[in-house]
Amino acid sequence: MSILNGKLVTVFGGGGFVGRYVVQALCAAGARVRVAVRDTRGAVIVKPLGNLGQVSLCAADITKPATVANALVGADMAVNLVGSFDNLDAIQRVGAANVAQAAAKAGVTAFVHMSAIGADANSEAEYGRSKAGGEAAVHAAFPNASILRPSIIFGREDQFINRFAVLIRMLPVVPVIGADTKFQPVFVGDVARAVVAALQGPGGQTLELGGPQIFSMLQLNEWIAKATGHKKLFVPVPDAAAKLLTFIPGGPISGDQLKMLAQDNVVSGANGLEALGITATPLDAVAHDWLTLYRKHGRFGDAAAA
Repeated sequence: MSILNGKLVTVFGGGGFVGRYVVQALCAAGARVRVAVRDTRGAVIVKPLGNLGQVSLCAADITKPATVANALVGADMAVNLVGSFDNLDAIQRVGAANVAQAAAKAGVTAFVHMSAIGADANSEAEYGRSKAGGEAAVHAAFPNASILRPSIIFGREDQFINRFAVLIRMLPVVPVIGADTKFQPVFVGDVARAVVAALQGPGGQTLELGGPQIFSMLQLNEWIAKATGHKKLFVPVPDAAAKLLTFIPGGPISGDQLKMLAQDNVVSGANGLEALGITATPLDAVAHDWLTLYRKHGRFGDAAAA
């Protein structure tokens, strides 16, 4: 029997893309789950992921310590999944500190914090610095916390593979920014299992999570095109041109995102999935289930056809 059976786990950001899978995995392990989100109306989708009464919703904003403390009342364990590309320091450093401090004060026995590969106090990108700041704050407040650093996370509802699939379907010629940058896409279901395993582990570890394959940005676009049955011309965007795009309001990429693309997003040492006893899921094994949406004739189309 899982040690999570009957335990109350508060999941901050549990209504998001990754959160939905984490909630489902926790429910499967027998935990009771309290989903803490800013707007509970947007998180009702997670209620059916557990048995009757197994999942509850709670309004909380990690930038407001009083709401964080309220969400942790009576909790046995906690998970922080909240991340953002806006208000980076307030959410990814200060917010992470608020959650860790409240978790320690509440006396939870285990805490998992979701960071990212690329977290680095010396990163040129504010995103990387804010993630590193969050990790440091979590360690200071809750030394036994487990920190997970995934590469790009993929899944049916992701905003990465799907975004490129839309562009490939629409454009006759597809520009590729950061064509040589390498990624190690990790399946959202594996990340969710990693959270559950980390809650039951010894704590105090920082683990990088990656899938079984490494792609350059160009290779990933080519893979998506083949999987969706499109033959397209891909044109790498020179760095100077990419930099100009960052000045366009609402453009395809921000200056900070471009700085992030200057570094590969791959596991630097041992893969944390292996350390947690999880076999990484290849992109091929699951992506075709939803990429049919982008084929010319849907699931009746030939993925290998133009």
